[in-house]
Amino acid sequence: MRYLDAAQVAKRLSYPTLIAGLRRLHQDDTESLGDLLLEQPASPKGANRFFIRAAWQHERALGAKVISIFPNNPEQQAKPSVQAVYLLFDGQNGSPVLALDGTMLTWRKTAADSALGASLLARQQTASLLMVGAGAMAPELIRAHLSVRPSIRRVTIWNRNPERARQLQRQLTVQGVELVVSEDLARAVSEADLISCATMSTTPLIRGEWLQAGSHVDLVGAYTPTMREADDEVLRRGRLFVDHRQTAGETGELAIPMSNGVITPQSIQADLFQLCRGEHPGRQDPEEITVFKNGGGGHLDLMSARIAHESV
Repeated sequence: MRYLDAAQVAKRLSYPTLIAGLRRLHQDDTESLGDLLLEQPASPKGANRFFIRAAWQHERALGAKVISIFPNNPEQQAKPSVQAVYLLFDGQNGSPVLALDGTMLTWRKTAADSALGASLLARQQTASLLMVGAGAMAPELIRAHLSVRPSIRRVTIWNRNPERARQLQRQLTVQGVELVVSEDLARAVSEADLISCATMSTTPLIRGEWLQAGSHVDLVGAYTPTMREADDEVLRRGRLFVDHRQTAGETGELAIPMSNGVITPQSIQADLFQLCRGEHPGRQDPEEITVFKNGGGGHLDLMSARIAHESV
């Protein structure tokens, strides 16, 4: 069984290749999704965790991402707090066929998921991108969105800590694209055609009253039941789409407004399976606001691993 390290995963999963592959593999159903979480007390900084996220596409492939989360590692072991590996198995006979660096796989599939959504929902002539957040996902999301909307000529970066935004600005070099930092989130949102959010916020950052007509909102960061990046008005003004109804519905981004009666399950216009199969037209008016919730999930890890295996 071959192992692909982070550099090899990145090489085989270029964004054009990965996004095209995800569009194709959304033609298949994912029959089973399942998670397992184990915890052991570690220190006041947090428990050590062992997380397994599995998915199965019947007779095609199955696999699991195995993740260790040791919060004390950076200080005590000089190792990352989160480490992961992905194991891909043959869907016909159950044989292990490929192991991949799980961290790079996660970054790539998460960004490609959002970019696939944008390719189906954002306006064709999108000219400006706002990146809200400057963490590890931010450069991946910027590159992924640029790959599906090469019309973008200006990328604005906002972060609670402006210096981190400036660090990201210095880190990135994109030919033909102006990279700027803003400390005025309201103005940055109001001027952006595409807003991508990847933060750890538990209170909404993006306000619906700031959105201009025709904009597309990509919500990535709120992945727990208590986290949110957009307020209720974003969901009232925008037409809502998700990558996967189950995984997106478990996030605070949707679960909280649903519990408050702001939206209902019927508010979700379509998921990526329906969009990629042509069962829903996606954006129907250049002036409408579209909202895409990236909920992630083991099915995306599995699809991405399958795409990487095709090139081995």
